[in-house]
Formats: sequence, C-alpha cells, structure tokens
Amino acid sequence: MSPETALSEVLALHEEVDAWVAELVALHGPRLRCGRGCASCCQDELTVLEVEALRIRAAHAELLATAAPGPAGGCAFLDPQGGCRVYADRPYVCRTQGLPLRWLEEHEGDEWVEYRDICPLNEVGPPIEELELDACWSLGIFEPRLADLQEELQGGGEPRRVALRDLFGRRA
Repeated sequence: MSPETALSEVLALHEEVDAWVAELVALHGPRLRCGRGCASCCQDELTVLEVEALRIRAAHAELLATAAPGPAGGCAFLDPQGGCRVYADRPYVCRTQGLPLRWLEEHEGDEWVEYRDICPLNEVGPPIEELELDACWSLGIFEPRLADLQEELQGGGEPRRVALRDLFGRRA
C-alpha cells in the first residue's frame, strides 16, 4: 500500500472513530470533563503505529521540523497550557481517552472476563459496571483494522511503532 493510500485509509478510520466517540460524548454529557488543558492522561513514552505517525507528519511537517517536543514526562505534543498541538490529527488512543472503556480478556482456558475503566475525573455518574454495553467504548473493534493498515503499509513483519517524541526534528 502506498503512503498516500495508507494516509487516506487512516483518515477514514479516524473519522469513523470520531463519529462513535461523538455519540458517547452526547450520551454521557457533563460526566465527561475532558477538555483543553486536561492532560493528566497525556503521558510521555506514547508510541503509535507508523500509519498514524504518517498522518501527524503529513499535517504537521513545519511543527515537527521547527519546534521542540514538550518537556519530558508529558506528551511531546502538549503546549505550555496543556493543549494538544496536533489535536485534529491525534492518534486513535488519544481520540478515545476519558470515555468509559470496556474490554474482554481470556482467563484460564476459555473463560472470558469483562473489564471496565474510566478516567478518575469522569467517575461521577452511574457506576461503569452498570452501564449498557453501547454506553462504553469497546476495545478491540478498531485496533485490528488499524493493525491491518499498518501491515499493508509496511508489507508485513512486526508492526513498526514510533515514539511521538521521536517525530520531532529537534530535541528539547
């Protein structure tokens, strides 16, 4: 797959994710307090698949070439006020932060256990264990599609991941 096609595909996937996220945000209303400057989940050492790094590189070439990453400890893309400098082009993991999350893990043979979690800032409201399935972001739906895009872009092998801090041409 060409980089141009991969970029187009990841843009479409992110648009689909954003539509689902918008439904959850509307459903949960004021419970979700995440917003500009709320950056406690925006930690350093975050890596993304190369296909998502491609989107950031394409949209923010000047920033990556001329600016320095944010201070160590926080995400490299945070500005001094805690805002994201690449918000419109942020990776999948950032698009779903703060939502009530649910996922399944296999335990002891064929037993599957459901787990749920939510940002501590968004805990006020009905307990997440009591939420309907469609009131949570279900992990495992979009991740395989993203992995498939990565595999097509790189032509197989172990998926390449890129540290967000490494996207910058200059260092702090």
